[in-house]
Amino acid sequence: MKCPICKRATDPQFRPFCSKRCADVDLAKWINGSYAVPSDDPDDIEEALNAVLNTTETPGKPH
Repeated sequence: MKCPICKRATDPQFRPFCSKRCADVDLAKWINGSYAVPSDDPDDIEEALNAVLNTTETPGKPH
């Protein structure tokens, strides 16, 4: 089995990864949202749009 991050051989201590570094890279991808399941659900699309709009507004100004 190869590490899904760098493609080197896995280490049983960090399986399925080759090292703690690659395991941490994978965890960071989960935390920052790089891994996501696509959705066509209109409610999901609306939530995502609202989240983007709320983060791009000027702080201190009302919506």
